[in-house]
Amino acid sequence: MKRMIYILSTLLILFIASQIWAKSLSSKIEMPPFEVLKTFNGFEIRKYEPATFSYVTLDVASYKEGSSLGFRKLAGYIFGGNDKGQKIAMTSPVEIEMDTQMVMKFLVPAEYKLEDLPVPNNKEVQFVEEPERTVASITFGGFASDTKIALFKEKLVQLLAEQNIKHKNEFSFLGYNSPFDLINRRNEMIVAVDFE
Repeated sequence: MKRMIYILSTLLILFIASQIWAKSLSSKIEMPPFEVLKTFNGFEIRKYEPATFSYVTLDVASYKEGSSLGFRKLAGYIFGGNDKGQKIAMTSPVEIEMDTQMVMKFLVPAEYKLEDLPVPNNKEVQFVEEPERTVASITFGGFASDTKIALFKEKLVQLLAEQNIKHKNEFSFLGYNSPFDLINRRNEMIVAVDFE
């Protein structure tokens, strides 16, 4: 019995240590700067600054099908899969545009200019400079799934309608955590809005 308690205690300590380590890594990751314009009950309106993203377009329609595939392609580029063998810092969140095609995007760290970025070995990895944008955002926890994404997309649409805020039907999923984070996970659905 004492041996079992010792084993369980050791496993618990290792689990807690791994979560603290994962959180310490994510706290240092660069995120796109934004200003909260207004907070409502259940969602907020944000204005994001212009930013550069690396992205891949995937011929799939579901989060389950595309999330790992897109992540592998973009991570391959930033982990050195480019003409300089250069590593580029990971950023957060991973953004997935949810339309007829799925587009997965990583924020390019602010220290890089578009013309200075190394050329990807994988020609599917491309870059885009996005202008300032205003979005509505709703947050949810746990591990993301197609069911949860659909649920919170619908909830966001309903909350916007209640406030008479028009959206542009341009939805994205934002995932903030590494796969190693098992607790306090943060996910968001955003949609471009007209907001003064």
